[in-house]
Amino acid sequence: DVDDYSSESDVIIIPSALDFVSQDEMLTPLGRLDKYAASENVFNRQMVARSLLDTLREVCDDERDCIAVLERISRLADDSEPTVRAELMEQVPHIALFCQENRPSIPYAFSKYLLPIVVRYLADQNNQVRKTSQAALLALLEQELIERFDVETKVCPVLIDLTAPDSNDDVKTEAVAIMCKMAPMVGKDITERLILPRFCEMCCDCRMFHVRKVCAANFGDICSVVGQQATEEMLLPRFFQLCSDNVWGVRKACAECFMAVSCATCQEIRRTKLSALFINLISDPSRWVRQAAFQSLGPFISTFANPSSSGQCFKDESKSSEDSSAEDKDRMRDNDVVEEEHRRPEDAPSDLSAPHSSARLESTLEGCAAKTPGDSAGDVPAPVDSSLLCTLSSESPQEAASNDENGRKPDTNSKSASRPDAGTSSPEATPLDQDMFNSFHFWRTPLPKIDLDKELQQDPEERLSPERTGDVPAAPLPGSPNITMATRKELEEMIENLEPHMDDPDVKAQVEVLSAALRASSLDAHEETGGVEQRSELQDEVCVSELPDCNISHDTCVPLISAAEENAEATPDYVHGGADVSPGDGFSPDEDRRPKVQDVVPQALLDQYLSMTDPSRAQTVDTEIAKHCAYSLPGVALTLGRQNWHCLRETYETLASDMQWKVRRTLAFSIHELAVILGDQLTAADLVPIFNGFLKDLDEVRIGVLKHLHDFLKLLHIDKRREYLYQLQEFLVTDNSRNWRFRAELAEQLILLLELYSPRDVYDYLRPIALNLCADKVSSVRWISYKLVSEMVKKLHTATPPTFGVDLINELVENFGRCPKWSGRQAFVFVCQTVIEDDCLPMDQFAVHLMPHLLTLANDRVPNVRVLLAKTLRQTLLEKEYFLASASCHQEAVEQTIMALQMDRDSDVKYFASIHPSSTKLSEDAMSTASSTY
Repeated sequence: DVDDYSSESDVIIIPSALDFVSQDEMLTPLGRLDKYAASENVFNRQMVARSLLDTLREVCDDERDCIAVLERISRLADDSEPTVRAELMEQVPHIALFCQENRPSIPYAFSKYLLPIVVRYLADQNNQVRKTSQAALLALLEQELIERFDVETKVCPVLIDLTAPDSNDDVKTEAVAIMCKMAPMVGKDITERLILPRFCEMCCDCRMFHVRKVCAANFGDICSVVGQQATEEMLLPRFFQLCSDNVWGVRKACAECFMAVSCATCQEIRRTKLSALFINLISDPSRWVRQAAFQSLGPFISTFANPSSSGQCFKDESKSSEDSSAEDKDRMRDNDVVEEEHRRPEDAPSDLSAPHSSARLESTLEGCAAKTPGDSAGDVPAPVDSSLLCTLSSESPQEAASNDENGRKPDTNSKSASRPDAGTSSPEATPLDQDMFNSFHFWRTPLPKIDLDKELQQDPEERLSPERTGDVPAAPLPGSPNITMATRKELEEMIENLEPHMDDPDVKAQVEVLSAALRASSLDAHEETGGVEQRSELQDEVCVSELPDCNISHDTCVPLISAAEENAEATPDYVHGGADVSPGDGFSPDEDRRPKVQDVVPQALLDQYLSMTDPSRAQTVDTEIAKHCAYSLPGVALTLGRQNWHCLRETYETLASDMQWKVRRTLAFSIHELAVILGDQLTAADLVPIFNGFLKDLDEVRIGVLKHLHDFLKLLHIDKRREYLYQLQEFLVTDNSRNWRFRAELAEQLILLLELYSPRDVYDYLRPIALNLCADKVSSVRWISYKLVSEMVKKLHTATPPTFGVDLINELVENFGRCPKWSGRQAFVFVCQTVIEDDCLPMDQFAVHLMPHLLTLANDRVPNVRVLLAKTLRQTLLEKEYFLASASCHQEAVEQTIMALQMDRDSDVKYFASIHPSSTKLSEDAMSTASSTY
């Protein structure tokens, strides 16, 4: 019966899936590819597209098989299923990269087989396929896998056809976007020849506002690629049209890219045309356009930045403020670029070493008789000859520009002779100014030349005689009638001549200077018997009449000596900050009452920027407009220069007291950058109080101050810096005790602060904080604290005398090496390991002060401590030359300890004491060993 039951006739054999697998394994890679590519199952064809790269790798040794695979890719590209085509296009960049790497085996594979598929799919009917092909094209261009010839002959013609007037609307919009995105990748030449003409046409597409919107959104990228000339000649007219488009989305896109467009234009167009255009966007009827415009206002203002006005110009061999601060630990230079390399002994007396880059007319008006040198080390306050300060370039701007271009000397016989060198007695001698940057020659609209009456002129040779440069002549009394009457008459005529040109901001500033001098001379006539204090104030303003060889324009001020740097202790209320000077940080007591006017940027733009703190703006424009104002304030301050800080001071104080913590947080993160821009005196006067307020703010604001604590404190005077030693302890207290990242940041900043303070200050104030952080509950805080303590040991040990270092080591031994808690003893081992790795102590000193206490932990009852000790001795200590070369008692003690650890009852201790693990870093092995510390 059993045999009958199991007869072959009754057995039904069901094929297993393993049988099919074995059949596929018997096929060649090309055979499997052909089998599934011809399948009616869509998922099989998708799998084929996904596995193309693996198939190519399998047959890469045979060129014919590689070509066969690429040919099958071309057939697969004709698949009717969009998901298969999209899957294929996702693999094309990877396949192209493989073809590039194996170019000798399959030359021209990409150009012949793959690129045509990518280009064809750009016009595919399916949206997913088009999107995938666009992403693939950009990826291929970014990786430079497409030859330049192919870009010109295969890619650009297709994109131009897709943007034809009769093209599909969606395809046209996508093609324009691709053209804009690929422009930075293909370069200026191809963009100007092939892309720019069609882009200009698309900007005027009257039927599709989507196309215009895409053009507006990418306008800045195109401008940055084609450069200034093409931007001004071809693109700017289109940009003006887009900014007045009847669709608010187009205007909003223009506002968002305004800064990039401005960067591609010259200063004149930026000031005269783009500024007015931007004001229109700020006052746009659409709230969304106004919102975008206000967000771009600060960046747009920053494009007016000019190295001379900002005081941040760097030349070769010059030193930045940070470098100077590193060398001079107790104060920052007033000017960020102090250049002394061009100074010659014969140029000026030694007491004229003021630390600013040019002698300024405003400085002359306020203090011709006495000047205070800057903050450079070794400067001694000394009186400066007013004739030196008042001797400026008298050549007209047109003559100066032509002389610079033609490389020849100006006509010495002309009425307005070139200014002589201070070290020569002849007025015909001219200094070499090629190395000095004068923004007037590059940026400013030429001003009309002003020649003063010869009756008011002193003999130039007498004024500049080298024998007299060190003397201080008695300035004429303000009430002297022979000067006052002539001055008033001459000034009135000059003001009348300049009034028709008041539209120019430079002329306007000049008229204000002359008007103030006229008022001063009128006052002198009525108050000849004024007190000494009044006379000293008026005396400064009468100096305007003592400039026989100057153009009375602060924009034409050129330094008398190439390295002489002006010191504007007090800037007159009526003088606009010059755009080509870097005044000092001191200001007059009544500076807060100065009008918020300047000539670096159009005043209308600055007024709109200052209005961003108006509460009404938050209701009519954007609730976060104050945050945008705060975000761009350092850039605006850099553009205006420290001489115009009075324009921004009130706005900054308003933002610092804003009710939104996000606004204050933004300022806290950038206050150190603003301090670099303003210099140490303005920082101490205006930023330190706000900085102190941020220290007591919410943790979200305090973290901004803490992250750049070192950057800010290093800019302060050493006495002011020491005041913060008492407040560092407050950073250990946070609103949320779980905010361990706050304490970790504090530890990192303390490492940087070690260089700013004396050994006694480090020991008295920073040491308690560091030891506290070493016992923190969070391991990440402790790892950084170990580094902090080791650096502290290094600083204190190298100090003279090294008693602070010895005391710190003894405290480490007492508080951690002998701690009743095993975590404290483990921390002691970590500190020792860091000291050894970073060479914080000479090995002989380490062997005396720390090693005996370290070796006693070999008998610790907690295995984790012994494991870390074994790793420290084996991987770190014995790697030092001191213990390898010398046969001292210290080496013998270490070897005996290691032998004891090799016989330890714990297997991990024996393991780390016996062999040399590959990793020796504290952050890897040590942390893994102590992962269960808490």
